[in-house]
Amino acid sequence: MDTRQTQLNDWLKTQFDRPFELTFAAADADYRRYFRATFADGDSVICMDAPPEKMRESVQNYLKVRDLFAHLNVPTVLAKDLEQGFVVLNDLGDTQYLRAMTDYPDEAGHKALLLEAIDELIQLQLASQPNVLPEYDRAKLLEEVNLFPNWFVAKELGKELNFKKKKLWDEGIANLLPVIEAQPKVYVHRDFIVRNLMLTRERVGILDFQDALYGAITYDLVSLLRDAFIEWEEEFVLDLVIRYWEKARAAGLPVHANFDEFYRDFEFMGVQRHLKVAGIFARLWHRDGKDKYRPEIPRFLNYLRRTTRRYHELAPIYALLLELVGDEELQTGYTF
Repeated sequence: MDTRQTQLNDWLKTQFDRPFELTFAAADADYRRYFRATFADGDSVICMDAPPEKMRESVQNYLKVRDLFAHLNVPTVLAKDLEQGFVVLNDLGDTQYLRAMTDYPDEAGHKALLLEAIDELIQLQLASQPNVLPEYDRAKLLEEVNLFPNWFVAKELGKELNFKKKKLWDEGIANLLPVIEAQPKVYVHRDFIVRNLMLTRERVGILDFQDALYGAITYDLVSLLRDAFIEWEEEFVLDLVIRYWEKARAAGLPVHANFDEFYRDFEFMGVQRHLKVAGIFARLWHRDGKDKYRPEIPRFLNYLRRTTRRYHELAPIYALLLELVGDEELQTGYTF
């Protein structure tokens, strides 16, 4: 055991009066880790290790959003010590949606799981209220897209945006962001992906929601259907976007009455997210030495090229991508 795991083990002994075995369960892209404490009778709990010098604010956000999302199947807090950075949660199991989908690559099964996730997303959004979570505003959107030139272009490609390329970038972003800002706003999980959804006996379990904001209604749907680690054919995605749109309208969510306009919003939101994620994955490698996510960058470049070539407003971004990485589709992992 390392020092933090030993501290966690010692603290857990003060919380439970029965023996347990502590094993590693998962790690986030940041400094947070999760361990599973398993008791002799087979019961288990999940233990979050979030070093307070680095993660105090994030844990406080986690607890706040957990209460806000309590109508969903999110972990229940069983014990906590924020001074040490430890939180004990009930165990939602170890079957991620991603694992279920990669173990059983059946399109009909994938669609059934994603429709269940869409139902939960709608329930999340229906609870939305303004002035509860921070705004996903222009400053935040711009900060995120700038990760692309600052980390992917500068560090991963080792290039700079010259005058011509910078002009293309500025024009494309100036066309992109107003479409996103004009979208109706709801609670946004911000990482509603198949790695953060759990297959349980009751309903979809939802994890990793501490970065939630109040922003564009299409953001989480893009996160779910244009994922970093698994990819579906565009016709499959389009069908599910239509299913979401129909369900959202029936539920009274503020989506466009015209599907074409809604799909355009979905695609523009995707461009913002894909630029951001390519930058984040490059930063994780070049700044933090974490290479787990780097092989997935080509998937986001493919997403970006396919989308930006469809809309004349996004033509500057498409032209920039052609100059930076060319027009050839790049090979990635799981595609169904």
